[in-house]
Amino acid sequence: MAKITKDTLIADCLKINPNSAEILQAVGMHCIGCALAHGETIEQAVMVHDNDLDALLAKLNEGIED
Repeated sequence: MAKITKDTLIADCLKINPNSAEILQAVGMHCIGCALAHGETIEQAVMVHDNDLDALLAKLNEGIED
């Protein structure tokens, strides 16, 4: 299965990890319904919302089978 990276689009992240919506919302990133989610990467969203990129990527990749 695919791994979520800093270059993964938010829309793709939601497809890769079904739990990602909950994870993103828990850190204040309410990108799920945003029109930009289809063209914004995880890294871009982290910069806007001032989150720790490495910590977020670790959470988003938990439970994803390699």
